Amino acid sequence: MHYPKNITRSLDDLLGAEYVAAVCGAQARLTGVPEARLRRLAARRVAFCPPAFLRRAEALLPELGCAVAPALAQTDPGAATAAFAKATHTTAAPLSGLAFLRIGEDGRLYLAAKSEHYHASLGHQFPGYRLLEHAGRLGILNATHNNTRGCITRRLERELIRTANGIALDDDVALGQALASREPHVLNRVINLETGSLACEAALKMMLARFYQLDRTMPEPPYRGRTPVFLVMADRQGGNQANYHGTTVLTQTFRGLWPELAARLEAAGIYRVRPVAINDIADFRRAVAEFDHGPTKIAGFLHELILMNYGGIRLTEAFLQEAHALCHQHDIPTLVDEIQSCMWSPELFLFREYGLKPDFVSVGKGFPGGQYCASKILVSGHLDNLNLFGALVTNGQEELASLAYLITMAFARANGPYIRGLGELYENAVRELGRKYPRLITAVEGQRHLSTLFFATAEQTVAFCKHLAANGIDTSAQTYKADCPPAALTKRPLIATPAVVTTLIHHMDNALSQL
Repeated sequence: MHYPKNITRSLDDLLGAEYVAAVCGAQARLTGVPEARLRRLAARRVAFCPPAFLRRAEALLPELGCAVAPALAQTDPGAATAAFAKATHTTAAPLSGLAFLRIGEDGRLYLAAKSEHYHASLGHQFPGYRLLEHAGRLGILNATHNNTRGCITRRLERELIRTANGIALDDDVALGQALASREPHVLNRVINLETGSLACEAALKMMLARFYQLDRTMPEPPYRGRTPVFLVMADRQGGNQANYHGTTVLTQTFRGLWPELAARLEAAGIYRVRPVAINDIADFRRAVAEFDHGPTKIAGFLHELILMNYGGIRLTEAFLQEAHALCHQHDIPTLVDEIQSCMWSPELFLFREYGLKPDFVSVGKGFPGGQYCASKILVSGHLDNLNLFGALVTNGQEELASLAYLITMAFARANGPYIRGLGELYENAVRELGRKYPRLITAVEGQRHLSTLFFATAEQTVAFCKHLAANGIDTSAQTYKADCPPAALTKRPLIATPAVVTTLIHHMDNALSQL
């Protein structure tokens, strides 16, 4: 388990020789470049993660926190709003990076211990992404539109459905059956969007379309006249600050923002939100019993699997399996928000490890590996109830973004055992720290790569993360949510090695010993 498996792939391998041949022919006609030269480039295999790439990054680990390059003497201040300006730390902004490392504007070496806020799943300058350069040289265009979705994006859609349904790569018969299904809880449609917020918003619009018409051309909503009620995860005070499903106004009201607006919407019977207690199936049953009859109807159940915006608390399989079964009985659509957890599972989708059959799954962040902004909503065909303009995003189906997905997926598929093994190595080491420092650490939450530390006080959490930052370790201190124990969060790139885990745990141990 020392290094991940180094696979090699060409554009022919990922995209199919027939499509690539057509691309090369078109590019040759447009530019005059000999088609044979383009075909050689298309067939050229790229090593995705050669050992030398990781050895070079490992050799630099002893210099974490040290100045290893000239600092940027004069930096551009930008023109951010007050809130963004206050949160910005230009010293850590990147000058360059390699694998799991980054050099900031201050010239210091940093460990990207939370994968640049959870989207650089394969770190920096991942060699496999050189295929994106090959694609550009072949003339593969990035910009398309909803009515000209390119061949790469259409290929990706099928591979996402294949993976989400656990269908083998060579089983096109089973894939065809899944795509043709109209049965509930079979994921077989994809909408290509830009951000996770828009992916979740698309799912919510499909839920709302069962209560309100999108426009007059749409069929009669089956639950017209009833007030839709959305179930979300509650915080430990019974409020709704534990859930997070994006930054649109609709989802912000779900998590306690715009309280006056939310109160007026609820009073008018337009929609309401009911938080359900974490891992409490009895409370979930009470919510269904109270709101899924008469003038109200539960419109949907939205949840993450690991609450990365609420201390990394992990929802249990038993709770979610029972909750989903109850939703299936009552015609309540379920949305598993995998924007933050997807790709860090050896199954690529963490919901598959839970044995769930959701109606919606939102994905993003880890799949394009930080190369492009590209999220998706996967949906069951029986809820395919929006017209084109209901979820329209002009730039949602960019071809090179889709290729980045396919590259990341190929690497992750080949390295499922490595992803699981390294994640378990890290989680076990973090749990050992919890046992070693019981006075400071009240719990270890999350799972594998997404493990988090709960501290007794917010001050201890902040001091812990500041100590790590002083040594070039990039972590997050989460100390601002209602009644959630203050937590420190990390999430290393999938190409991290046991040496990275050892280094990170060493610095954590040292920080804890000084608190």
